Amino acid sequence: MAKLYFRYGAMNSGKSTALLQAAHNYEERGQHVLLAKPLVDRKGDREIVSRLGVSRTADFTIGPDEDVIGLFHRERDEIRLRTGADVACLLVDEAQFLTGSQVDDLLRISILEDTPVLAYGIRTDFQTVAFPGSRRLLEIAHSIEELKTICRCGRKAVFNARRVGDRYVFDGDQVAIDTFEDVTYESLCGECYLRESEGLLARPRTASAFSYSSAPDPDFT
Repeated sequence: MAKLYFRYGAMNSGKSTALLQAAHNYEERGQHVLLAKPLVDRKGDREIVSRLGVSRTADFTIGPDEDVIGLFHRERDEIRLRTGADVACLLVDEAQFLTGSQVDDLLRISILEDTPVLAYGIRTDFQTVAFPGSRRLLEIAHSIEELKTICRCGRKAVFNARRVGDRYVFDGDQVAIDTFEDVTYESLCGECYLRESEGLLARPRTASAFSYSSAPDPDFT
């Protein structure tokens, strides 16, 4: 039986790079893969972009209300018709932006379709609160692996801090897509995060979970 894998890490931990490397490893052995990403992640449009400069167009994007199994079947059938071979693996970037029910579909694909699913994403947001997709993956994935990166101080980074210009912010929407031109994210260890947040962790939100504007794309990888 195939499995659902969740590989998570803070910002700059190489999640997209690892996904693209996994896809290359399959294809180097003559196997076919499908790459997907949530539609809400508009960084690079349909591209899955690594910080190393490597990118690849996703085979399909997943809207917030879309049926993941239906999308998978459509793309798999196209590969079968074109090549006569089946899909060896489904790889999903930015999986934290999926809904809980869409993550359930990833589990169904791995078990009922006997297709391994490798989901890559961030565990928690800039307020240390789990994203819905990540929370569900932590609950049901067969295998969970942390991809590690380091804080500015040299310790292991575990949290993601949001910056607007040179200022850290700890209030606002969970996903600030194109909200500010100068939004960036930084991976911090627990000590550095608590120092910047003045000892506070999750704070109540007064706005919706998602925010949009016409500013350039921020970096969510």
